[in-house]
Amino acid sequence: MPIAPEQVEAPARDAVLFKSSPVRTFLALFVLLMLSFALVAPLAALLGAGGAGYRWWQTALQAAVVAGLAAGAYTYSTRGSLTTWVRVSAGGLELAAQDSDPILLDWADIKHVTVRREGFKNLLEVTPVDLDVVHPVQDEQVGPPALAETVDGQSFTADLSEIWPSPRRLRRELAKYLPADG
Repeated sequence: MPIAPEQVEAPARDAVLFKSSPVRTFLALFVLLMLSFALVAPLAALLGAGGAGYRWWQTALQAAVVAGLAAGAYTYSTRGSLTTWVRVSAGGLELAAQDSDPILLDWADIKHVTVRREGFKNLLEVTPVDLDVVHPVQDEQVGPPALAETVDGQSFTADLSEIWPSPRRLRRELAKYLPADG
């Protein structure tokens, strides 16, 4: 069972929490699917595909039901339901990615942090100076976040696509504690 951020005491009083939000994921997917319907339906009518004789509001209602079911299925699927959270404070950076055990890194122990976009996903890469400086927040049950080989070395990775507040806000919070790349 994953450890929720509320179960872990923040390392400092100024902590800002970023965590995955199933409601936000559902709403984003629902809106995206409804917008795609709104764009495709007039094109289909122009190309002469015709229709089944439904009124526009009946077709829109059908699209809303399909979009709701698809967004709900994704949100509560195995991948969509994996919790991720990041907490940024003067005490360091805490990370629990896709149901991993949370870890804590002091700012002095971080070599590099990147928040970047890869396709439709926003990714966080945290490269510690040395893997031995990583502090598990509690007894490990599942293990730390996934590691990936990056240009900077072994980095902890997290998919930020579903976190709230946004990855852009996370970048701003990280900039308060990390030196600017120059």
